[in-house]
Amino acid sequence: MKRLEDARILMYSHDTFGLGHFRRCRAIAHAIVEQFKGVSVIIISGSQIAGAFDFRARVDFVKIPSVIKLYNGEYDSISDHISIDEILMMRKQIIQRTAEVFRPDIFITDKEPMGLKGELEPTLQMFSRQGNTKVVLGLRDVMDSPQALQQEWHKLRMVEKIADYYDRIWVYGPQNFWNPLEGIDTGKYIQDNLIYTGFLRRELPSSPQLELHNIPENFILVTTGGGGDGSPLIEQVLAARELEISDDFPLVMVLGPFMKTENRERIRLRASALPNITVIDFEARMEMLLDRATAVVGMCGYNTFCEVLSFDKKALFVPRVPPRQEQYIRASRARELGWCEMLTPQEASVPKVLAQMLNRLPDLETPSNHLGEIDLGGLLTICTDIEQLINSISTRARPQMETPLEIAAAK
Repeated sequence: MKRLEDARILMYSHDTFGLGHFRRCRAIAHAIVEQFKGVSVIIISGSQIAGAFDFRARVDFVKIPSVIKLYNGEYDSISDHISIDEILMMRKQIIQRTAEVFRPDIFITDKEPMGLKGELEPTLQMFSRQGNTKVVLGLRDVMDSPQALQQEWHKLRMVEKIADYYDRIWVYGPQNFWNPLEGIDTGKYIQDNLIYTGFLRRELPSSPQLELHNIPENFILVTTGGGGDGSPLIEQVLAARELEISDDFPLVMVLGPFMKTENRERIRLRASALPNITVIDFEARMEMLLDRATAVVGMCGYNTFCEVLSFDKKALFVPRVPPRQEQYIRASRARELGWCEMLTPQEASVPKVLAQMLNRLPDLETPSNHLGEIDLGGLLTICTDIEQLINSISTRARPQMETPLEIAAAK
């Protein structure tokens, strides 16, 4: 393990819907502290359940007020007594104050270059004026359809702002899989500072394996991430099992923490009438369930996709289509490469079609039979670049680092 003396890394994850952004940041933070002694990482997160996850030593988080993303793409407060404008102002001030007190060597933004509703821009302007923090933008392997992303970024002048504020752009995937900025004139600066890291490999938790749930030995895992928009897929799987009642291959369904109560109750009632179905509300150690599963049914969010590749699992993906094309593009490209099977939501809504696919799933080949030279070394690439960025920063005297509690008290 190398040592980077008193290095500080601050990460930002806006977290308005689901678990994807926060879990990705957490995986990166854990890889950094495993690779380097002397590094402290703080994640700024809007996730309502960030505290449900375990963190390794030298990784902590600062919670900013949560907002919810509506199905029309707008945002709203989770409180009836605090307006969305007030929430956004609080978030903006907490982010900037945390950055002022923590004084990071590296600041890493997940996906949203300017943050939710531009909340990061004052902090990015501060870093630009001070000139002693390296600023990195991390993008998923797939962002959205080229047309949608081009329209969104053009309206916000995003390419120009990235060039103004960011020293590096990481794409969390291999270059031969997908170009998330396809169709966008990124200019020479972004191209010169863009690194395809490869996918982020996932590992089993390093802590002793606590007993999970009362699950069978061989099962198909059905997971929809945070679950906020996952009930249709879960209920499609139940409809397929109801049609093919003789198929009793064990299913383990993880509903996710953001599934609505009425959907959760309906699913549990339907599942209770069928054999060999285990329903779990939430599991923070999804890697352990993935590792034990025979196969996986999911929506092809980034984290689930990386876990399927990392644990070499047979997979069927039924991607969400609105409001973004991200999952559909990722699943389509993976099927083209032979790594998985895919059904559209319309195809999966036909119980007979989905039942036939579920019957075949345990007998499919694993991704390793098709992977070839696929790059799962994203975390190592990130750590290598972090070392280079840290070494490029001149040494400066700083006060003793404040803890997250002291940061909170200073707000």
